Amino acid sequence: MSFSTINALSPLDGRYASKLNQLRPLMSEQGYMHRRVQVEIAWFISLSDAKFAEFKPLSPGARTYLLGLIKNFSEADASAIKEIEKTTNHDVKAVEYWIKSKFEARPELQSASEFVHFACTSEDINNTSHALQLRAGRDLVVLPGLDRIVLKLREMAHNFAAVPMLSRTHGQTASPTTVGKEIANVVVRLQAACDRIAAVKIMAKMNGAVGNYNAHLSAWPDFDWEAFSKKVVETPEPLGLGLTFQPYSIQIEPHDYMAELFDAVA
Repeated sequence: MSFSTINALSPLDGRYASKLNQLRPLMSEQGYMHRRVQVEIAWFISLSDAKFAEFKPLSPGARTYLLGLIKNFSEADASAIKEIEKTTNHDVKAVEYWIKSKFEARPELQSASEFVHFACTSEDINNTSHALQLRAGRDLVVLPGLDRIVLKLREMAHNFAAVPMLSRTHGQTASPTTVGKEIANVVVRLQAACDRIAAVKIMAKMNGAVGNYNAHLSAWPDFDWEAFSKKVVETPEPLGLGLTFQPYSIQIEPHDYMAELFDAVA
């Protein structure tokens, strides 16, 4: 069976597919892979800056090349990762191997390739990637769309400010109002909702398999891994992730911010 919107499993890819074109590059599996590559490379570059004897700082050329892997990530790259996954049977490991394959022609990077994914658990990569996806969806699609609605309604409120209409109280006719004033009521409420959505802090953790930096400390016990992870998470893109650091977790980030965000959107 060839794919079309009529045989999609979900209305998101069926009836409403055309409405979600802006979100598809951000929230699809390819978008997820893209963010995983971004996280892995940000972690790798940060490790090179940590001044470990075993990992010398990367040259400017190597940094530019790595950032190019993020910027130029394509559908062909995503397909290559899926092909690797047929062997690994592990989606995050497939991303790791794909990155390492991109190091093969560059001796400087190949010699440090085992620092890709160093000390990370899969959830360190996944929770940060989900956070990046959600932030992008919010900041690049949802909020701009809502802002356009608010702007149009505000314009209508001014245009119809003097147009009278009958108002009601307790279901009965009451004192007069204007069309513009009633639209302004909606503007104020919608703007407040937008502010709540924008105010949600998008959280991320990078503290290992059970949240205690166990693997990290076994390698370098005297290094401040919490400060390092916080720097990776909170440094602005592209060298960091530009998210809010979650210092306390188990293997997974609690995802309370997701509940807060989805509630604000709802």
